[in-house]
Amino acid sequence: MRRALALAERAGADGDVPVGAVVTDAAGTVIGEGRNLRELTHDPTAHAEVVALREAAASAGTWHLAGCTLVVTLEPCVMCAGAVLQARVPRLVFGAWEDKAGAAGSMYDVVRDRRLPHRVEVVAGVEAEASLALLRRFFAGRR
Repeated sequence: MRRALALAERAGADGDVPVGAVVTDAAGTVIGEGRNLRELTHDPTAHAEVVALREAAASAGTWHLAGCTLVVTLEPCVMCAGAVLQARVPRLVFGAWEDKAGAAGSMYDVVRDRRLPHRVEVVAGVEAEASLALLRRFFAGRR
């Protein structure tokens, strides 16, 4: 989570919402990382989770990220939760809850929906205060 927080800080410094993510393999080695890049790339799908999943898939040589863990500073949105499911990531660890658009337990629970063929273990609240502090600082500067 410390690496994800550092990536989130970089995203905020670049004018994007400060969210960072890493993907680790079964041994705990980081195989992908990302930060929000929407403002820099003008790509609406360039959320930290998607960027990290793309890098991890390229590193692993497969889209099927069984045995991996996605660690992200903020609860994923619906798009990112769908990407987690599509990549078959079995574990999601996140920092702060996203009460407005979260899809891993707050607004929706896409990653654990029993109607879908794959479900994800969720560990929430890891370094939540540090994640929230980054977000609060970023949005306070925008108001």
